[in-house]
Amino acid sequence: MAKQTKKQKALTEKLGENQDLHSFAEALQMLRDLSTAKFDETVEIAMNLGVDPRHADQMVRGMVSLPSGTGKEMRVAVFARGDKAADAEAAGADRVGAEDLLEDMQNGNLNYDRVIATPDMMAVVGRLGKVLGPKGLMPNPKLGTVTPNVAQAVKDAKAGQVEFRVEKTGIIHSGIGKLSFSEEQLRANFQAFTSAIVRAKPSGAKGKYVRKLTLTSTMGPGLKLEVSEVEGA
Repeated sequence: MAKQTKKQKALTEKLGENQDLHSFAEALQMLRDLSTAKFDETVEIAMNLGVDPRHADQMVRGMVSLPSGTGKEMRVAVFARGDKAADAEAAGADRVGAEDLLEDMQNGNLNYDRVIATPDMMAVVGRLGKVLGPKGLMPNPKLGTVTPNVAQAVKDAKAGQVEFRVEKTGIIHSGIGKLSFSEEQLRANFQAFTSAIVRAKPSGAKGKYVRKLTLTSTMGPGLKLEVSEVEGA
């Protein structure tokens, strides 16, 4: 790890002593000041929710489009035939196929961030359940990844649409952009993501829904945010 400057040492000491809650702007500036990485770090948000996802009526899952994008190139595979396959290719899919794509994935070629399928291809895709399921890549109609409109699904994925799903511990997290993004870009993504979580509040959630909020970067510390930063929380 690179040697810290005096300013970074002072901030590190401050973090060790002070666990106060921060505004989004304060936390982001601290992450920038502390950064010593040689690459463009991802800014990540973690939300502790008042849910128990072991119960079906407390599951939080969905998709949200980040207005400023993710800063990451999304690799998208599409199961489709004929005109739909042509549509997916025209929209920028990295790989389009049917049985050939099935065989390729069965052989371990799974370097994709999103897998999309037309409804008529699910008999083929279903055979990949044990391969795609554990990686969270299985196409799902509720998430819009099983759709006849594959072109739009590909465009959405490429433009910065991310999937969210609460973990067993009630925590939900996601990257919301890169540290090189402007504060305005990151705030727009932060608000889009957290608003989507609030809108997805399940019927079975009781008591306080958003309980804790943390902002971090790939190599940075986790900084606690004021829950009031989340609109509607």
